[in-house]
Order: sequence, then C-alpha cells, then structure tokens
Amino acid sequence: MIRFEDVTKRYATGPPAVDGLTLTAPEGQVTVLVGPSGCGKTTSLRMVNRVVEPSAGRITVGGADTASLDAARLRRGIGYVIQHGGLFPHLTVERNVMTVPLLLGTPKAQARDRARQLLERVGLDPSLARRYPAQLSGGQQQRVGVARALAADPPVLLMDEPFSAVDPVVRDQLQVDLLALQRELHKTILFVTHDIDEAIRLGDQVAVLRVGGRLAQVADPATLLANPADDFVASFVGRDRGYRALGFVPAPGMIAPQPERVTQLGESTSGCGADGWVLVVDERRRPLGWTRADRPQAPPRHEDLDLGGTVATLGGPLRTYLDAALSSPSRRGVVVDQAGALVGTVRVADLVESLDSPRSLAGATDVPGPDGLAADQRERAASAAHLPRARADGPGR
Repeated sequence: MIRFEDVTKRYATGPPAVDGLTLTAPEGQVTVLVGPSGCGKTTSLRMVNRVVEPSAGRITVGGADTASLDAARLRRGIGYVIQHGGLFPHLTVERNVMTVPLLLGTPKAQARDRARQLLERVGLDPSLARRYPAQLSGGQQQRVGVARALAADPPVLLMDEPFSAVDPVVRDQLQVDLLALQRELHKTILFVTHDIDEAIRLGDQVAVLRVGGRLAQVADPATLLANPADDFVASFVGRDRGYRALGFVPAPGMIAPQPERVTQLGESTSGCGADGWVLVVDERRRPLGWTRADRPQAPPRHEDLDLGGTVATLGGPLRTYLDAALSSPSRRGVVVDQAGALVGTVRVADLVESLDSPRSLAGATDVPGPDGLAADQRERAASAAHLPRARADGPGR
C-alpha cells in the first residue's frame, strides 16, 4: 500500500506543484494518476521513491515512512518504468534486466536466469537478450523496461507514462499485456498518464488531479464516469462518458448471439448472406472478415474481405458488443468464445433495444460480470449511460 498524507511539494518560485495530496493506493491494485499538464501527477509519483523530496506531509510504502528509509535501498525495492523504457544504452537487454538483482547481491547466474524468464513473460523472444536497446523497437524497449522493473520482484511498481511514446497499436497491446501480468502478479501499481481512456482501462481506481496539484476526485472508473465530482472532472472525463460507461456493463443475458451462416476462403458464397454479406472464417471457425455474397461467382480471397469490424468476446461488456455491430459492414456484430472461435452475431437493433429495456441489467446484478465489477458499480455505470437501474426500487435517474 502507498499512502500520501497531506503531501505538498513547493519549489523556490511559483505555486505548489502538489498541494495537500491525501490519497491511498491499495495493495495489489492499479491506481492511476491522471490530469492535464502541470497537475503534479509525475511529481507525486517521483516523491514515492524520493527522486523528488516532498516539502511537507508524509508518504508511506507498506506502512514504512519513506523519509526514514535510505533512499537508495528504497528505490531498489520499488520497480520504476518511464517513457522509452529508460534503459542503459551501453548494456545489453539481458544486463539491463539484471541491474537491480545484481545491486541487491543476487548471484550472476541466478540474475541471468531471472532476466530470461522475465523477458519471456513480457512477450519478448529470448534471442533479443544479447541485443542493445538501440536495436529494439519502441514497444520492445518498453517491454524490457517492465521486465527490469519486475526483476527484483518488488511489491510496488511506479509507472510514469510508460506507453505514451509508442504508436496506438503497440500501446493497446502493451496495455493488454500489463493487465494480464497484473492478474498474475497482483502488484501495487501507481501509474501516471494524461490519457483518460488509458486511466479508465487500466485503473482499479483513478485519481484526477487539477492544475496546481490538488486532488479533484478519486474513484473506481465506473463511478468516475457515472458521477464526476465537478465540471472540471466532467470535462476531463469527456462528453462520451455515457458510451464508455457501457464498458462496465456486462452484455445482458437476453442478448443471445444468433447463428450465422459462414464460408471459408476459396469456397462458394452461393446461398449465403441473404442481406448481401457473408462472414468468412478459417478452418477453426475464427472470423477473418466479411465479403459480399452478391459478388461475382469466384470464391472469396483474402484481399476481397472487409476487415474493418471488431469482434466481441462472449460474456463481455455491452460496449464491445455494440462496437462490434456498429463497425461491421453487415451491422451484425461478431461474437467469439475465449479461443476466438465464432459463437454467432448480434444486431445493432437488438442491442439498441436492450438499452431501453428494464430487463437489460436485471440479470447482470445477481452475478459478477466478466469485468469483475460489483453490482453497485455496474449500476453507477448504467446511470452514466442513461440506462435503467437494475434495482427494484424504481427507475433510474
């Protein structure tokens, strides 16, 4: 657990960078600090490992006052990931990851084994271990940075905009991988970003800071979307927060994917797709894309496919179902199982109708959703999306 107790940071001139911050980052969870430039989010993070010393107040990590600890030993016990990975350019990938274990006295062979295990865990090929940072892509460098931060198995990770310098596709995959690692490792993570979408996706709780270093609101993502504390938070979260709140609402059980006639590459589309579109799958029934059923009689090829549609996972949030349907050229959203195999499709009309149905959330509140949210969190998200409240005490607000 990380706790800020009335923490302030002042410099010689100008207003405080951080002003009276009181905040708890719970053990084993991801707490995201988000806000505009100049709000003190990076300064707050750097005060945890004393790269920046607070002017007033108290910070504890695992119950210990950081001011009473040796700064070097404190930092070696905390993982730290920054933009571009912050790697040592003169050391190989392997030696970068070995850095902290070696400083802590770990035998070299053991540190090397640990480094290679971690490189594999963060999705890097072992053959990259002997390369230098300049020989890696930006995404690969960030993965090495995460591996190095985990090398000494610290209970706490500080992550300062670690994914902001990579392209959107790589960034999305790095976020997915971080969430997968967190489900396995349960670290206490303090994460800084200026991107509210990233904050909502990654955070168990999100702390919004305003310019001047004051805390505007701290809440779980569903509550933040449903009940922004003031106009500043509402503006920062965005005008589309009602739609984004659907990401915390499990797709109602009443929306059952319907069977979809399919074909494969090289096979005839005759008799498929009465509405003009047919879904093409591979031999394991994994969707490849849509093609026109009324095209010339030649069997579909990969270059004939419309690849624009997203897919939703069965039991996932309502937002992914709706996005899959809206992005599909057929307006039928593709739903797959955990293995990526086709389950069926859902229509835009059925999904939109479910938003007005009092039953849309009624079943979801009785069991945990795939997002892991409690019923009351889903209810708050539903309020933000202008959905009916799934309770027996009356309609939503």
